[in-house]
Amino acid sequence: MRIGVIADTHAQAVEDIPLSILDVLERVDLIVHAGDITERAVLERFREIGEVKAVYGNMDSGELKRMLPDRRTLDIEGKQIGVCHGSGEPWGVAERVRLLFGEVDVIIFGHSHLPFNEYIRGTLMFNPGRARDSFGIVTIEKEIKAEIIKF
Repeated sequence: MRIGVIADTHAQAVEDIPLSILDVLERVDLIVHAGDITERAVLERFREIGEVKAVYGNMDSGELKRMLPDRRTLDIEGKQIGVCHGSGEPWGVAERVRLLFGEVDVIIFGHSHLPFNEYIRGTLMFNPGRARDSFGIVTIEKEIKAEIIKF
């Protein structure tokens, strides 16, 4: 399964999202958004492209915060994937997010706007970075592969 991973779009309208991201997301099996979508119209545009699993971030509208959870765990191809936005200072956000989940294979997060693709205590910690600069692809087969795509 190919998962398009995006975070921190900070978009007021669909036109704010780089077309290159939308093109790639049309060719994945699932879209995971790690928060700071900002407005419902943007989430709905992603849903027009394909299935979306999302959480809210600190900059999301009240409407999105009522619609979406602050964190979730997905079971995909037998792998456990935690998703949350993150909070606080950008430094150390990966460590703080790691504490929110027990034994999972991957944690997808955002907030810092900085791409991150490293293991912490046996779990792949994956932040695709700010959507205007980068996004990610996570492929789940027998093994998990994660790639950050920068513009």
